[in-house]
Amino acid sequence: MRKEIFSILALLFLPSCVSAVCPACTVAVAGGVELSRWLGVDDVISGIWIGALIISSILWFISWLDKKKFKFIFRNSLILVSFYLIVILPLYWMKFIDFSCNLLWGFDKILLGIIFGSLVFSLGIWVNKFLKNKNNNKVYFPYQKVIIPVLFLIFVSIIFYFITRC
Repeated sequence: MRKEIFSILALLFLPSCVSAVCPACTVAVAGGVELSRWLGVDDVISGIWIGALIISSILWFISWLDKKKFKFIFRNSLILVSFYLIVILPLYWMKFIDFSCNLLWGFDKILLGIIFGSLVFSLGIWVNKFLKNKNNNKVYFPYQKVIIPVLFLIFVSIIFYFITRC
């Protein structure tokens, strides 16, 4: 336990650089999963929000690279795979993702939540863009870009709450 605490502190206080999903952020996600478990939130619901966080981070990073005019072959695909691995692998190594128990429909609950959260958040972004394009590139209401994807996430979280409720 002391080694884990020391590792977390080292990651938090000695980062060599900060990026969209740095090691400290990954540890924070793992800490968030543990906190949500302690609070009684089902892992699939935590995974939904982790998946949305991954998509959001990917989009921020790609946008930042676009502003810097930094392009290379397979850039977006490499970023997508990298960000998922940066989050999922530590969760697997720390035994938060385990395919022997904590399953729903044969999938690990956190991983299933990440898949649904990623898809639903992406759908929310698409719906926002669709509505904005339909309205001459103007939003229908303030903060529409944030509200629509978050409402989609809340909706799917409520659905999974009732699915996983004992």
